Amino acid sequence: MDAKQAIESTMDSGFTVLHKYVGDLDDADLMERPGPGCNHLAWQLGHLIASEPFLVDLVCPGQGAKLPAGFAEAHAKDKCDVDDPAQFLTRDEYLKLYDQVRAATKKALADLPAERLDDPAPERFRSVFPTVGSVLLLIGNHPLMHAGQFVPVRRRKGKPVVI
Repeated sequence: MDAKQAIESTMDSGFTVLHKYVGDLDDADLMERPGPGCNHLAWQLGHLIASEPFLVDLVCPGQGAKLPAGFAEAHAKDKCDVDDPAQFLTRDEYLKLYDQVRAATKKALADLPAERLDDPAPERFRSVFPTVGSVLLLIGNHPLMHAGQFVPVRRRKGKPVVI
């Protein structure tokens, strides 16, 4: 396995976990917050989706998926307190959009010359994610950074363990 394959595998595993955690939730479940001060699951899904093309474009300019108009703004940090379900998508709409975004991300990775993985990341990311490769790994790991917040909602709803 080479570095690009390892990054793709990381992307696949994080994506799979998130899909498992969301797959049997209904739209109302997505409006649940895992605990006080936490963002509801719909906002978190939107955040994951919106951040991915942004990160891809930082390291592979022009390769990030194009999001529907207003999507990123609806899932911006200043909207995390919005609890109106009408302001968010359905589970199926989120998953379909995330699948499209991830397909574009994986194409950007496939098209990226392997030697570029060691190129420096944009300056503002370098202290934590110093290279293009580390930013792409962040994309793969990002769903896992949020997945633990989906579990308390699943438990409250009586959903089975899926991973």
